Amino acid sequence: MSGVSKACCSIPPIVAKGYQGKGEYKTLNGLKTYVTGPENATKAILVIYDIFGFFPQTIQGADILSTANEQKYRVFIPDFFEGEPADITWFPPQTDEHKQKLGNFFQTKAAPPNTLSKIPGIVSEASKFASSGSFESWSVLGYCWGGKITALASGKDNKTFKAAVQCHPAMLAPDDAKSVTIPMALLASKDENPSDVQAFGANLQVPNYVETFPTQIHGWMAARSNLEDDEVRKEYERGYKTALEFLHKHA
Repeated sequence: MSGVSKACCSIPPIVAKGYQGKGEYKTLNGLKTYVTGPENATKAILVIYDIFGFFPQTIQGADILSTANEQKYRVFIPDFFEGEPADITWFPPQTDEHKQKLGNFFQTKAAPPNTLSKIPGIVSEASKFASSGSFESWSVLGYCWGGKITALASGKDNKTFKAAVQCHPAMLAPDDAKSVTIPMALLASKDENPSDVQAFGANLQVPNYVETFPTQIHGWMAARSNLEDDEVRKEYERGYKTALEFLHKHA
């Protein structure tokens, strides 16, 4: 895939501050879930947020994913942390207390097996939202910590997802790529380890697209995005266009 085609997307103007979501919250498999997109959408995307939970920038991203392409999607963001996400002031950690709190969060609430085990139930219940009773396909897109979950959910046991996108992934492990069974895009920031990004891409044995956004920080497509900054807003939009073009091609 070279660049982003002009035909791909019609992204509405990015709201820099105080974004109000277009979707609604439902309870799916016991978890509060943000649901957005046209009710007659034939395809679905499971979005896995970063450790900071439901942030306006992340909700805006879900709304963009749902309607900006000629292919519309029903998008679901489950609250895997059940109302207790990490505090954004802990990152990047400035004190030993921040480090301890973040470490504890990753070991308890954010342990991948806890989340992976919930995905089949979420997808099963979410499928009832399809106007035909099931969606033609499911994709998965994850930010930061959600990128790690996305990589693991796309492995050899995957029977759910047809395509995957990782946005500025945390805990990027090149070995994870060897098990990925579906087309995958990796949109990295300047803060991910470049050799890990390169090795992950090299280990993918499926159609893939890997790009580093050299001016952007870890989190620029989700909670840590400062959309009042012109450059960030431009690259936020380009990130979503790139993700949508990849999904349009492979999902």
